[in-house]
Amino acid sequence: MVGLCNWRIGLMALVVPIQSMATTLTETDFFAEVPIVLSASRLSQPLTNTPAAVTIIDQDMIRTSGFRDIPDLLRLVPGFTVAYTDLNTWGVGYHGMADAFSRRMQVLVDGRSVYLPGFGQVQWNFLPLSIEDIDHIEVVRGPNAAAYGANAFFGVINIITKDPAQVQGVHFSGQAGQQNNHGLLARYGGSNGDFRYRLSLFEDWRDRFDTHAERTDTKNLDFRGEYRLSNTDEVTVNLGISRADWRWGNQGDLFNPVRNDVNAGGEQFQVKFRRVVDARTEWSLQFYHTRDFLEDSYLVPGDFLVSFSQEHWRDDLEFQMINAINDKTRMVWGAEARWEGVDASDWFFYGMDARTGAMQRLFANIEWAPDDNWIVNGGIMAEHHYYTGLDYSPRLAVNYLISPDHAIRASIGQAYRSPTFFEVESLNPYRYLPGGNLDAERVVSRELGYVAHIRPMNLDVDARLFSDKVRKIIGDTDVDPGPQVILQSFNMSHANIRGADIQIKWRPTKDFDLIMNYARVHIDSNDNDIATSSPENNFSALATYRLAGGWEASAGLYKLGTMKWIAGGDTTKGFTRVDARLARKWRLQGHQLELSIVGQDLGNERYAEELNTNLFDRRVYVGLSFDW
Repeated sequence: MVGLCNWRIGLMALVVPIQSMATTLTETDFFAEVPIVLSASRLSQPLTNTPAAVTIIDQDMIRTSGFRDIPDLLRLVPGFTVAYTDLNTWGVGYHGMADAFSRRMQVLVDGRSVYLPGFGQVQWNFLPLSIEDIDHIEVVRGPNAAAYGANAFFGVINIITKDPAQVQGVHFSGQAGQQNNHGLLARYGGSNGDFRYRLSLFEDWRDRFDTHAERTDTKNLDFRGEYRLSNTDEVTVNLGISRADWRWGNQGDLFNPVRNDVNAGGEQFQVKFRRVVDARTEWSLQFYHTRDFLEDSYLVPGDFLVSFSQEHWRDDLEFQMINAINDKTRMVWGAEARWEGVDASDWFFYGMDARTGAMQRLFANIEWAPDDNWIVNGGIMAEHHYYTGLDYSPRLAVNYLISPDHAIRASIGQAYRSPTFFEVESLNPYRYLPGGNLDAERVVSRELGYVAHIRPMNLDVDARLFSDKVRKIIGDTDVDPGPQVILQSFNMSHANIRGADIQIKWRPTKDFDLIMNYARVHIDSNDNDIATSSPENNFSALATYRLAGGWEASAGLYKLGTMKWIAGGDTTKGFTRVDARLARKWRLQGHQLELSIVGQDLGNERYAEELNTNLFDRRVYVGLSFDW
């Protein structure tokens, strides 16, 4: 508690001088671009008006970071912990309770949810999406179930892809380097009258670690088309296909031997119709279908076949209406119906057919500006889940605008995470028992935030103090009194998570950018693993300098303290990782080329990610891209 008080004092020490600087601004200072986001409330809002803290990862950050895997980009968000785990999965956590499944985040790609209903995880590795086709990522730091329902438990990661109009023409790129870090992308963007489209074909190869087999070869197709039917109507279609050949396992490990030619992949189809009725009203209707699969089996001694094969699917229909009720009030409301399921091997659901469930949602968010200094955001999600019945997720936020560029925000909200098919119905006589009548996890979150754009210094500050009370956390425990490990899920834990995080973006000159993130977190819990599931200190920074002659240099610093990865992970030691990128752009016969070299973990430290056997060490790769 003393540490948190010190952070409150430190935050106020930062806010006071910033407020005084705001009084020196002139009228012309307010014409600079102010970031607009959609993910906090489903309404387009400047960051000063949002009911939650939002970090924007833009195209410059994506490029200069040198990262090639989408989860790595979340290292640029204050308070996030990221690790490549094993079995070709990634773990992503925010302020604790991080595991290999990312199960307490709502992850969206162009408005469709990509977490798998069977186990609640996000299979980042075969999202049919190239990192170069991302326009930006909006990360809502904190529970946001009032806008996006269950699984928006600790936050929302909304990946927004590039509009076809942004990428007209031909683009090729490739990377090659150590640890079999290879990639190829071919993209074409074109148009025909009112129809615009882009088509990307790409393939990625990865070797993750030296200590055991973690090799992937993933092929993807990604298509997006937009057709303007009239001045008011537009249809958008997204199609993605992913196929992967994986190799994983440990040499000589009876329960996890090396397996070759593990097949995985998925498909997604999404269509959205949008109509702008008038300057105050628009509505949209969206449908999407997703399917993900894994085919993996092997023989153990005694010719006993073990299969981890599984298939997940989801069909979702959503209607949304946005109304400007008057000059002071805007509202978004809608309804959603979802059918989803999983069909998995006897290792997970012994003797069972496919498990399916239907879910319905009603939501509404309202923004009211009684005068120039106050913004009130209220929202609620009513959700009927096939396991837990009807839950309500309300939120109320009040923003006080000190000036158009400086705001203080206070908010309180509630969110739920519904149990997965596996947590409730898993059955394996040698490994799992059904969890039965599990309750949804519940979090009540309180936040005090400050957002500022200091124009004379071209400096952005986003800071928040938070207190999250988490109850009925689902975990598994060994229920067999003998030597055999039999796991069963229960609502067995609770946690109080408190702390502060801050992001600073500074551009002192047009040639230099600096982004710094820091989070300090303290967790009290009846479960020691959860209590230690976040590093006490979490820091990252990315600096970019644009030189003459088309040269660009950037460096990233990522520093985490000791933490415990829950649900089967290890306690990993703190580490400091340094990455660097050097690139040059030039034009050749009217075409643009870029050559880059990226080094990761350039210090002397070899650090562990999620498991102490997952040792990440120095690696270098080069990249080349063409546009014409």
